[in-house]
Amino acid sequence: MDDDLRRGDDLLRGTARPRRRRAPSGRVSMAMVASRAGVSGQTVSRVVNDSPRVDPATRQRVEAAMAELGYRPHRAARALRTGRSHTIGLVVTTLATVGNSRMLQATAEAAAERGYALTLVTAGDSVAEAFERLAEQEVDGAIVLNEASALLPAADRPAGLRLVVVDASTAAGLTVVHSDHVGGAAAATAHLLSLGHENVHHLAGPAGSFAAAERERGWRDTLVEAGLEAPEVVRGDWSAEAGYAAGGSLAAASAVFCANDQMALGLLRALAESGRRVPEDVSVVGFDDVPDAANYRPPLTTIRQDFATLAHRAVGLLVADIEGRAEESASAVVVPTLLVDRSSTR
Repeated sequence: MDDDLRRGDDLLRGTARPRRRRAPSGRVSMAMVASRAGVSGQTVSRVVNDSPRVDPATRQRVEAAMAELGYRPHRAARALRTGRSHTIGLVVTTLATVGNSRMLQATAEAAAERGYALTLVTAGDSVAEAFERLAEQEVDGAIVLNEASALLPAADRPAGLRLVVVDASTAAGLTVVHSDHVGGAAAATAHLLSLGHENVHHLAGPAGSFAAAERERGWRDTLVEAGLEAPEVVRGDWSAEAGYAAGGSLAAASAVFCANDQMALGLLRALAESGRRVPEDVSVVGFDDVPDAANYRPPLTTIRQDFATLAHRAVGLLVADIEGRAEESASAVVVPTLLVDRSSTR
């Protein structure tokens, strides 16, 4: 009792040490899972190793028993049995952009759902060094994300390293997943023209970016189809600072399509400081539909990218290749985009 009272006083003073939790009595084994599910240990092993030789109803029963008992496959032992590490790599050049950071989260979640761990590596001027680091960690495959894809033509990838690329041309014969950048940009431009604007200016992403080039193409093609001459492009680097800096060059525009929401945010500030009202004087459309876009001032009309679907398709294609399952062709997989109409256009 005295010990409990002293511990209570320590808690009030904030000096008490947390009590140690008791270690679990033992690791849950395959045999325990087999007994709970009413199957053989070999069947449990097949489920753990994703063997196709298990009917769906039995697999569901075994997975339910695993969840109930808290069974976790031993990764090292499974690697010895299958010859795979059940780890995939993600190659990026930066996590400073919202798109890349959201793709990191979505890819990690998609990999975990399939029982794979994720290793992140950053590429500087050469993606080959990133591939070397992944090879040292014995990953089963890798996803190359956005700006890093531009470095692929000059890279020597390790023999046998399976790749899926997010945002790249299919000219190199790679498996590619990307959003419908052209279609999204076309929808944004057509939306602005439908509101009565005589032309649409474009705040583009950096040169060399596949996504930026595709969005610029969708904008330009839509203007040409409407019989309009495309204004000179103003180029940024995806950052809000670049959008703010572009305010002077776009001060006379009545409609602006921004290649991403962060640059649109900076542009909104620049326009407000110059006395131009959005949307009364200028209509602005972004691209991405970041979580904060609905809380911009005014709420931003934008093109929504489905980052979760992008990640799931990329991980799904990579895992299918790793496990020898051909889920779909190795050509480009294009994920649709959606116009979200808010208050920054009229």
